[in-house]
Amino acid sequence: MSVTIRLALTGRKNLPSYRMVVANTRDKRNGRFLEVLGFYNPSMTPVQFDYDKEKYQSWISKGALVSNAVTVLLDGKYKYKKYNPKAEKAAAEKAAQEAKEAATAAKAAAAAEAEKAATETPAE
Repeated sequence: MSVTIRLALTGRKNLPSYRMVVANTRDKRNGRFLEVLGFYNPSMTPVQFDYDKEKYQSWISKGALVSNAVTVLLDGKYKYKKYNPKAEKAAAEKAAQEAKEAATAAKAAAAAEAEKAATETPAE
């Protein structure tokens, strides 16, 4: 059975924190795990992240797979974005409005082109 190094969600509602754990691939995200390697807390300022490098390398050498989230986190490229439903709704409404305006402009341009073609007489 394969083993994965992944993040397990802990913390409370709207204040997530994660543990970097070694778990069987088929176990649940927050279920049973073999070992805790570290933690990640994006809710704190500055963001807290720490893990045991020796244990991590040990599990990698044993053939453990690494999840995409852990890989990005270790590379230092991960930026936590707090969920904000009001901002997402506003962005969706703005995108819908822009799409509607673009469709209206395209329709007007097509109508103008058709009118121009109809009014011109072919040259003989």
